[in-house]
Amino acid sequence: MTALRLGGYALLAVAGLLVGAAGALVQAAWFPGGLLLALLAIAGLCYGGVKAAGARMGGGVPAGAWTVAVLLLTSSRSEGDFLFGAGLGSYAFLLGGMFIGVMCATLPLVPQPPGPPVRLGK
Repeated sequence: MTALRLGGYALLAVAGLLVGAAGALVQAAWFPGGLLLALLAIAGLCYGGVKAAGARMGGGVPAGAWTVAVLLLTSSRSEGDFLFGAGLGSYAFLLGGMFIGVMCATLPLVPQPPGPPVRLGK
């Protein structure tokens, strides 16, 4: 694994953390449009990671980071405050985001069609 690929995965992990934190705030603030926006953000990040990296790991890294961020934000603080309410939107965000992350991380990569390599001008 090259340093460039590791750097790309690190950027995808940071983006997954940021999308998870932003989605946790947006999904409750602008329900139901915020929920849709938050789920589309994680889907776009994971699918874009798969396409950019050319490997399933490109979708798994941001999905894992998203899950870690969201699960850390669900824990209550010592004062009794917590970020997620007990509404249907919060559960849809948690389960929908995890489902989308797993779906994008396990997408089959379509191989190139068989045939001889062709160079232009030959």
